[in-house]
Amino acid sequence: MVAQILAVTIFVAMFVLIVIDKIERQYITLGCGVITLVVVFGLCMHSVTAITDTLNIHSIFTGTFWYTGGAAEESSSGINWATIIFVAGMMVMVEGMARVGFFRWLCMRIAKLVHYKTMAIFMTFMIMSAVLSMFIDSITVILFLAAVTVELSQLLKFNPVPMILSEIFCANLGGSATMCGDPPNIIIGTSLGYSFADFITNTGLIALVALVAVLVYFYFVFHSDLSASNGENVDISSLPDPKEAIKDKKGFAISCIIFATAVVLLITHAMTGLTVAFIGLFIALVTIITAPKHIHEIISKVDYKTLLFFIGLFVVVGGLEQTGILEIAANFIGKISGGNAMLMVAIIIWLSAFASAFVDNIPFAATMIPIIKALAATEGVSLSTLAWALSMGTDIGGSATPIGASANVVGTSVAAKAGHPIGWGMYCKKVVPATILVLVISTVGIFVRYF
Repeated sequence: MVAQILAVTIFVAMFVLIVIDKIERQYITLGCGVITLVVVFGLCMHSVTAITDTLNIHSIFTGTFWYTGGAAEESSSGINWATIIFVAGMMVMVEGMARVGFFRWLCMRIAKLVHYKTMAIFMTFMIMSAVLSMFIDSITVILFLAAVTVELSQLLKFNPVPMILSEIFCANLGGSATMCGDPPNIIIGTSLGYSFADFITNTGLIALVALVAVLVYFYFVFHSDLSASNGENVDISSLPDPKEAIKDKKGFAISCIIFATAVVLLITHAMTGLTVAFIGLFIALVTIITAPKHIHEIISKVDYKTLLFFIGLFVVVGGLEQTGILEIAANFIGKISGGNAMLMVAIIIWLSAFASAFVDNIPFAATMIPIIKALAATEGVSLSTLAWALSMGTDIGGSATPIGASANVVGTSVAAKAGHPIGWGMYCKKVVPATILVLVISTVGIFVRYF
């Protein structure tokens, strides 16, 4: 009982400190993780097994961690090293692509293809934001997309805020479509053994339908703001050539090949048996090997703070799991739903969305995974159905507020630096209806398909 109280207290304190945002979040989770290991597992439980299971280092040295032979990846409690290694590997690849100017070139190239027409750029950038976020971290996508949007807004004389808000939402939506699109999906996939194909054929279909609805929604919401300037009075010959964005032609070609390889490996990993941990490590090594003169530049720009944040987070959630708190939470959800599977799915989608609107969706997803596993075991509901509900709820709910997801923070920051601050009122007025629209589509889609 004491261990349970302490585990919950540490978890709540971690969440509160993350929301207050006065201390860097990696220090918060690592500090709370150390307290969990020492106080909860050591002093209260006197359990070396709980410590070793939560640290989970032994899993890295098993053959199935890197190659499953086509079987489903094994799930385990504690630190999900597959997630850590995969995210790190993709970060290295993205930094390699950014170094050669890939993202800037892509944005400028598409703008040129649509003849720099504002409404055409608006629609294509939303689609590009969603598609890129299916394979690349949404933070990176928004960082470059918002920056280019601001640059184009200065050249074409339009307000970049509507475009940036739409890009943020579509990035989060696109991230929900695949296993590697958003951190919550990476955690869900690696923890429960789901493949890229599992996500794309389930959450991907929902995201596709939702994207069509969102494009229509944002078109009508922002049409009047953007149609005033549609590029008619702009001298296209004076605009920068997309080729100027490429800093290293050879490196650019290599980066395109590496990115294509990563996509192919992820799509086929359920058939090849290669795990996401192997793919992440392989892609990182290839990126480094093919750019020997820029190794230090690439490695130094990797977001180590996020990786440390993950590690500490998994330990704290492991504390809840080892003390039985998550099982109690699962039983509570099962009780209030009365064993009704549809009500259970609705609770998970909307609870996840509401929570993710105000707190980081990564720790929420990591916390909910053991809960839905327990629900599936005790209530007889399909684990995959609950997983898709959790995925859509956390990914889409994070769009609702400026702090709900990291991409939101990045996008609004880029706009503010360019002299276009986006307040909570304006953000929520435009984006909350879109969030509710997609959540309704997700709920109905899951009900229709799985019940």
